[in-house]
Amino acid sequence: MTQTLNPVRPTIPLAGGKAAAAVIVMFAVNGMILGGYGGSLPSLRERLDLDATQIAIMLFSGGVAGIVSMQVGGRLADSIGARRIVFAGLPILIAAALVLAFAPTYAFAIVAAALFGLGNGAMDVAMNALGVQVEAARGKPIMSRFHAFFSVGNFVGAGAVLLMALALGIDGAGIVAPLMITLAVIAVAVYVVLLRISPEAAVVSHSADGVKTRIPTMAWVLGAMALAFGLSEGTAVDWSSLHVTDVAGVDPTVGALGLIAVSGFMVVIRLLGDGLVARFGRRNVVRFGGICAALGYGTVTVVSSLPLLIAGWALVGFGVGMIAPQVYAVAGHLGGGRVLAVVVTFGYAAFLAGPAVVGFLVSHLGIQHAMAVPALLCVGIVFLALTMPTSDDDLAAARAGH
Repeated sequence: MTQTLNPVRPTIPLAGGKAAAAVIVMFAVNGMILGGYGGSLPSLRERLDLDATQIAIMLFSGGVAGIVSMQVGGRLADSIGARRIVFAGLPILIAAALVLAFAPTYAFAIVAAALFGLGNGAMDVAMNALGVQVEAARGKPIMSRFHAFFSVGNFVGAGAVLLMALALGIDGAGIVAPLMITLAVIAVAVYVVLLRISPEAAVVSHSADGVKTRIPTMAWVLGAMALAFGLSEGTAVDWSSLHVTDVAGVDPTVGALGLIAVSGFMVVIRLLGDGLVARFGRRNVVRFGGICAALGYGTVTVVSSLPLLIAGWALVGFGVGMIAPQVYAVAGHLGGGRVLAVVVTFGYAAFLAGPAVVGFLVSHLGIQHAMAVPALLCVGIVFLALTMPTSDDDLAAARAGH
């Protein structure tokens, strides 16, 4: 696999601090918009009088759009550079926020969800591909820090629901428009900043002596792990606030504390994650994360008091926050942007479409008992993690398809 830098603009060194800062900002603004979207769902449900099935269909629409965008964006990230795909995806997310802000009917909410999927699908794979290149150039773990700032953004976006409600005195249904407009304005400002500080990504070739190389077998194992943690993380982001609202019987703005707990504890573990990887290895960090997330989901399945629910969702965030950065990092080092795109597609599809599947389970089992499904998937991650490479030799063997 060879890499050449795209000569369109002066190159900002991938190993430098400015490159790392640019990727951090990409992850943060992406997380902020998605956090606001997830945190606003209870209020949107109240404004448009939606039931669980309608919310599930809405989330599923975003998931389908995201899968399509991921496939196209992943291929383009390798061929023309991941930076360009980030700058194509972010404006679509901004448009999605504005459509949701003014959506007068359920049909407009569906359109907004599809736009969220299209924008986030492209941006997700591209910023991860760029992040892996920065990590490789620096020669030490940094992917967990990038994902930490996704969680910081997610925390800010979700927390803005509660803060704006308290500061402006707006009821649950009325918070959607001011929230989404505010996030869109911030994202536009970030876009302008990124134009100045983001590095040009490497263009990646997947051929040797004129023959296209095949995708390593390990990529599909990592993809299976991504499906499991994607559904688990996506369920936490999209359903935690609704779960707390319904099970604890609280106001929708208070229900947002569920997502705040998830996001906050994901920030904590991801800020610590690079040091933990350096000391214990990616495999052990992922296995411990799976155990924590399974225990958290098991807790929210059986308790109903607000403090215990928040504690359970915090444990979910603490656990799932360890997994994605390490799986994606292994994928990127295993085979560059192509393998990363495959694995991120699995995780992204589950992140967006999985919560919709959970929504259908909610309709039949109830919102509390449906949480047993991601609990079981997190247990599966603990066992799948045994296959992850633990050394450079293991990685080389996996790269060769052994």
